[in-house]
Amino acid sequence: MQWTYAKAGVDITKEKNVVKALSAELTRGKISKSFSGLLELPFDTQHLLAISTDGVGSKVLIAARLNKWDTIGIDCIAMNVNDVYCVGATPLTFVDYIAMEKPDERIASEVGKGLEEGARISDISIIGGETAILPEVVNDLDLSGTCVGYVRKDKVISGEQIEVGDLVLGLMSAGIHSNGLTLARKVIEGAGLDYNEPFSSERSIGEELLTPTRIYTEVLELFNSCEVHGLAHITGSGFLKLGRITDLGFDIYKPLEPNPIFTFLQEKGNISDIEMYKTFNMGMGFAAVIPAVEEHAATRITGGEIVGEVVEKEKGLRVGHLKL
Repeated sequence: MQWTYAKAGVDITKEKNVVKALSAELTRGKISKSFSGLLELPFDTQHLLAISTDGVGSKVLIAARLNKWDTIGIDCIAMNVNDVYCVGATPLTFVDYIAMEKPDERIASEVGKGLEEGARISDISIIGGETAILPEVVNDLDLSGTCVGYVRKDKVISGEQIEVGDLVLGLMSAGIHSNGLTLARKVIEGAGLDYNEPFSSERSIGEELLTPTRIYTEVLELFNSCEVHGLAHITGSGFLKLGRITDLGFDIYKPLEPNPIFTFLQEKGNISDIEMYKTFNMGMGFAAVIPAVEEHAATRITGGEIVGEVVEKEKGLRVGHLKL
C-alpha cells in the first residue's frame, strides 16, 4: 500500500475547510493567518501580545505504547513557543491543559517533568492550567497548552516585507517533532513492526518517534540582531507551511538532509516524495526568510543553512525537482 496522510485519516484539505467554517463565525476580533494571534493592549500603545495554542496530537499514543510520558511536555511547550517566535515575539508564559481518561498521579508527574524542562529551555514561566478527567471523551491522555508572548509594534514580523530574491534559512529539526504521527503510526503498524524494535543502536522505533520537538531559541537572537522578513514553524502540512507567511513562491533548491526517521517511514510506507514534503518537516523544523545581505550573520547566529530563495508567485513552491 502506498500510504498518504489522507489514507491514514488526516486530510489537510478538509482540515483547512473546517478552519474556514469555524473562522467565518468568529467576528469578535481579527483572526490571524500567522502562527500566532496578536492583541493590542488598551494600556500599552507600544507592545502587542502574541498568543498561540496547540497540542501534542497523536504523539501521546506513542507515549502510551511505551509507557514513557516524561518528554511530551517538551513537545507541548515547543509547539506553542515556536509559533510565538514566528511573529518576532518573545515568549513569556504558558498554561497547560491535560485531559485524562482516569486519574494517574505517576503519569501526571512525568508529564510535568517535560513541561518544566520545556519551560526551562524556552525561559518562560508556567503560571497555571487545567486538568480534566474525561473517561468517555479521551483514551489515556490529551495534552495541549497556550503560550503568551510580547513584541513591539514596530518589530512585528508579518511576512509583508518578503520579496523576490530573499533567502530562506533552514534550521534542522530533531526528527519527526509532533506532526504526521498519525501517518507514521499507520506505516509502522501496517508493516507489522513493534515500537520496541530497534531503530538504531541507541534507541527503539518508539523512542525515536518520541524525540522531543526542538525549541528554536536561537531565533530570538536572529530577529533581534538581523533584518528578518518572515518566520515559519514547519509543522503539520510540512513545507506547505511556507505559504502561510507570503503569497509569493519558494524555490527550495538545497533542502536540508532529512533525518533517518523520514527515510525509514518513506521506505516502509511506500510514500511518495511529494507526500513526504507535504506532511513532515523532512529535517527542517523552522525557516526564516531574510534579505541576502544578512546571510553571513544569520547563518552564524543560528547554525542554519541557506536552503532556497523567494520567487515569483506564479512559480509556486518547489523543493528540488518537486512541485508541491
